[in-house]
Amino acid sequence: MKSEPVQGRMTADGAGEVVVFLVGMRINNWWAVRSWLPVLRAMPPMIKELARNREWGMLGYRALGGLRNFGVLQYWESKEKLLAYAADQSGAHRPAWSAFNRRAREGRGGVGIWHETFVVREGSYENVYVDMPPSGLGAARGVVPVGRRGERAADRLGG
Repeated sequence: MKSEPVQGRMTADGAGEVVVFLVGMRINNWWAVRSWLPVLRAMPPMIKELARNREWGMLGYRALGGLRNFGVLQYWESKEKLLAYAADQSGAHRPAWSAFNRRAREGRGGVGIWHETFVVREGSYENVYVDMPPSGLGAARGVVPVGRRGERAADRLGG
């Protein structure tokens, strides 16, 4: 689905804390298909599950790709909701994590995984989108004209 640009200078709507979660994988050995293909296939069901269940806390996401590296940038309502999803025995994450751990012991480093989590308090993030389709945090929370949150980056950063 292609989004049309929103004309003018916009910024992400909403106030409050935001959690930025980056998760990904690296193919260390192209020949170790049994190690990396299941990892690559595990993420789409989790994203679909989270998109269907907005109350679980994922605000939005963007896929990241490269030659060996694949990842997802996610925006979450809170660290509590992110951690709850990660620990939920009934969701798609726990079985995928358990399966990865089993394969990792057998695969001898054919695939690597990583994640980074940033809890960003209100007033500590800023963004601007000029003549862009909703993107990043703006796609996750919606966009408003820059003037509503401050004309300058320093204003939007709580300065």
